[in-house]
Amino acid sequence: MTQIQFRNTSRLDLADTIVLAKAKKSLTYAQLAEGTGLSEAFVTAALLGQHPLPANVAGIVGTKLGLDADAIALLQTMPVRGSIEGGVPTDPTIYRFYEMIQVYGTTLKALVHEKFGDGIISAINFKLDVKKVADPDGGERAVITLDGKYLPVKPF
Repeated sequence: MTQIQFRNTSRLDLADTIVLAKAKKSLTYAQLAEGTGLSEAFVTAALLGQHPLPANVAGIVGTKLGLDADAIALLQTMPVRGSIEGGVPTDPTIYRFYEMIQVYGTTLKALVHEKFGDGIISAINFKLDVKKVADPDGGERAVITLDGKYLPVKPF
């Protein structure tokens, strides 16, 4: 039977447990996603309380993390999504994404609408990838790919 959450507390508490278990076992999110057939980004988001995992995947990552049966079952529930509570984020990394949207949000909107028409880019039918690449000028760069399905507005 499919189960849903009506508040995010239990999934966020489980995320705390997962992050601690991950650290104790010196695992990476890539290692946790290995063998699941799902992307590192999706599994990470699920472990942080933003997506349900299929039963077999919940079992795989639950075993790697040493989670009990209740935690593995909770990983399979549909969560209340959204992890940034109220106002402007204060975490520096999350704030920089907020800043990027503040600066480039209207540009992204204008370009999406010009190229596709009136509609949105889905965060449900979506893929995310994060890569670290060498910067030709020295150091490293982050390449973040946001790949969402375009959903046009439909008059009714």
